[in-house]
Amino acid sequence: VQLQASGGGLVQAGGSLRLSCAASGRTFSNYAMGWFRQAPGKEREFVAAVSWTGRSTLYADSVKGRFTISRDNAKNTVYLQMVSLKPEDTAVYYCAADPQYGSSWYDWNRMDYWGKGTQVTVSS
Repeated sequence: VQLQASGGGLVQAGGSLRLSCAASGRTFSNYAMGWFRQAPGKEREFVAAVSWTGRSTLYADSVKGRFTISRDNAKNTVYLQMVSLKPEDTAVYYCAADPQYGSSWYDWNRMDYWGKGTQVTVSS
C-alpha cells in the first residue's frame, strides 16, 4: 500500500486543520487506517485509528473530543479533522495502514505501511 498524506500547515492555537491520506496499490477496505505523530526529540505516538468499514474508531486520550478520524472507501482516503489545536499538537503526522484493527494500533512498531509525514505546527 502506498500512502500519501497532505493537509499539514501552520495554524494558531485554537484553530483547525484537516489531514488527508490517499492510498493506492491494494484494496483499501482490507486495511484499518490511522494516524501517528512525532514531535522533535520524542517517540512516535498513536493518534487515531479507524476500522475497515469506518464504524469503529480509536483515539489517544490526548486528542479525544478534538480530533475525528474518518474514511471514504470509495475515494481510498482517510481523514483526520483536528479542531481546538494546541501547541503540544505540533508534530509530523504520519498515516499508516495495517490489516489488523484494535489494540495493536497503540504500538507504532506493528504497523505494516507508512506514508511520508506532513508537518503540523500550532503557534501559541
